[in-house]
Amino acid sequence: MLHRSAVETVIRAGLAEDAPWGDLTSELALPEDANATAAVVSRENGVFAGAEVIRVGFTVLDSAAEVELHVADGDQLDPGTAVATVRGPARAVLTAERTVLNLVQRMSGIATTTARYVSAVEETVAEVERSNKLPAGTITRTRVCDTRKTTPGLRALEKHAVTCGGGHNHRFGLSDAVMLKDNHLAVLTAGGAPLSRALRDLRRKMPHTTCMVVEVDRLDQIEDVLAGGADVVLLDNFAPADLVSGVAMIDGRAAVEASGGITLETIGRVAATGVDVISVGALTHSAHALDLGLDIVVG
Repeated sequence: MLHRSAVETVIRAGLAEDAPWGDLTSELALPEDANATAAVVSRENGVFAGAEVIRVGFTVLDSAAEVELHVADGDQLDPGTAVATVRGPARAVLTAERTVLNLVQRMSGIATTTARYVSAVEETVAEVERSNKLPAGTITRTRVCDTRKTTPGLRALEKHAVTCGGGHNHRFGLSDAVMLKDNHLAVLTAGGAPLSRALRDLRRKMPHTTCMVVEVDRLDQIEDVLAGGADVVLLDNFAPADLVSGVAMIDGRAAVEASGGITLETIGRVAATGVDVISVGALTHSAHALDLGLDIVVG
């Protein structure tokens, strides 16, 4: 859930950057008592994310402003869809315009990208079920997850946008789980300790509620990682055939995550290997900003 306090922090930082000493244009050109009604409108197809950003963003400078939302997070947008109506002091509305739109366009772009990846997985799963004459819903859908490849300062908003597109959140930050990647493992075993023993020693230091995720890039690492007590084995940059082998080797002893260079064109094949989770950095680091605009309603 996206909390108002997190949104307000981001909005105020954006406004401080965009109008550090005020909005010179609005303050000189617009009467102080001028009011405006404006519509936030989608210019293209996509999935909406950012309702709380619109609600907070247009009222934080002047509580007299009012926001009426016409869509909810996760709703489909078409060109011309009215997203929200904003009424209030013209100076406040126009000063906030760019900060709010930048954030909502980014969030909606992430939600739209995520929805495409989720759809690709669903289509593949459905095709496998049809091909094998299985009842719909027989195969558990692989989770599509984000990563920490987010814009600094915007992680809460961007991870919320992933959920609006039907995806799931991976750990929010470094404090959430023990996640050992290749560089960690290189340091951990630099003294010559077997990987399995090093992981067991680490496990004894961990709080009992903490999850351990261990990345491997070769099949021959899997047994040591499982012996070390990994809760999740992350198969990094594995070809589909090796993912199938990895899933078979793990055989339910840990959750299986796939990552590394996953694209919209390849995610279906990856999901078909039987992994539990696919983490995709592109959901956040390569999403196209959805085109939204603010139009003053005249008359």
